[in-house]
Amino acid sequence: MNLGRVAEKLGITKERLQNLHEAVVRQSSWPEPRLLRFEKATSGIEAGTVVFENGEIIYGYPKIRRAMMLAPAVDRHFSGVVAVEEKMNGHNVRISSVDGDVVALTRGGFICPYSTEVAQRLLPEEIFEEHPDIVLCGEMVGPENPYVPKSIYPTDTIDFYLFDLSRKNCKSTLGVHKTHRFAEDHGIRATALLGEFKKDKAPEKIKQIVKRLGRQGREGVVMKDPDNLAAPLKYTSSETNCSDLAVAFRYYNDYALDFFLSRAIREGFQSVEWKESDEERRARALRLGESILLPMVDTIQRKQAGEDIAQKVQIRVKSLRTAREFEYHLRRSGMRAIFDQPEPDDDGYLVRITKLVMSTNDKTQALLEGETW
Repeated sequence: MNLGRVAEKLGITKERLQNLHEAVVRQSSWPEPRLLRFEKATSGIEAGTVVFENGEIIYGYPKIRRAMMLAPAVDRHFSGVVAVEEKMNGHNVRISSVDGDVVALTRGGFICPYSTEVAQRLLPEEIFEEHPDIVLCGEMVGPENPYVPKSIYPTDTIDFYLFDLSRKNCKSTLGVHKTHRFAEDHGIRATALLGEFKKDKAPEKIKQIVKRLGRQGREGVVMKDPDNLAAPLKYTSSETNCSDLAVAFRYYNDYALDFFLSRAIREGFQSVEWKESDEERRARALRLGESILLPMVDTIQRKQAGEDIAQKVQIRVKSLRTAREFEYHLRRSGMRAIFDQPEPDDDGYLVRITKLVMSTNDKTQALLEGETW
C-alpha cells in the first residue's frame, strides 16, 4: 500500500498518517481484503473509515446528531423542506465491491462475515457490475440480527434496507431522492420515506409520525434536507427509549453510563415539549420505571437461582465457513459467545448463539455474596 498516495487521497500528510498508525489507524489482514481501519475520528476523517490494499477508500458513515427539543431543532437546523424517513433498529452497514467481491463493513470498519453473506444473498450482483464505485449505506434488521434482534419488521430472518448512497473515495452522500430512486431502479428495499414537510409544519407532522411508530414498537425518524444541504437529525419514540433501557438494565454492568442517562433525559425533554397531561406523564413514568426495574430484577433473580446471564440469538447461513468466521469476528470484537452445533435447515444452516454477558454475571454474583458497590 502506497501510504503517500493514500494520505493524499485522505487529505493529510504522509507523516500524519504514519503518526496515526496503531494509535488511531489499525491494520487488518482478516478477513480479506487487507485494509487500514480508522478506530476514531481524526483530521476530518470519520471513525470506521477503511483504506483497502488496492488504495480504495470507503469513508465512515457520519454520526447523526439527535434532536432533543424537536421544534427548536428543526427550526435551527433546516432552511426549507424536511424529508422524513423511518429510523430502523438494527445494525449499520456499508456494502461495496472490492476487487470484485462484495463486502459489508460494520460502523467501526470491520468486515463482518455474516453481514457480508447476507449482502451477497440479498443484493443483485449487477448493482456492483453497473456501479463499481457505489457504496450502499443501510440497516440490517430482523429477528436473526445477532447484534440487535428485533421481530417488529416484515421478515422472519434478516433483511437489508438502504438509507443512503455514497461512492468510494468520497466523503459525501448522494441524498434522499437519489437513494430512493436507486433502490426502486434496482429492486432493493429502502427505509420508508414518510413525507416531505415545510419547516414550519414539520415538527407537528413528525410528532404524530413518531407517536404512531412508537405504538408499533418502531424506533423513530431521521430528518434530512432533500437537497443534502444540512446534516441529518434523528428523533426517537418513547417506546424505543424504554425498550433500549430494558435491554441495558438487564445487562446493567455491560453498558456505559451515558447509554442509560441519555435515554432517560430524552424522555424528560419529550414529555415537556409534547405538553403531556398528568395522566400521560404518569403513563410515561410507569413505562420508564418498568423498563429500568423489571429487567434488572429478573437478572438478579436468575443469578440468585444459579443461572448464567446470557443473550440468546441465532443466525441462518449458507456456509459453515461463515459461521466459523463470524464466531472469530465476535471474539476479536471482545465478545464471548458459545456457538451451538449448526442445524441443517433448507439449503443452509441454523446456528444458535449464546452471548455471554460476563461483567453483569460477575458483578451480580459478587453483590449477591455481599460485595459492596
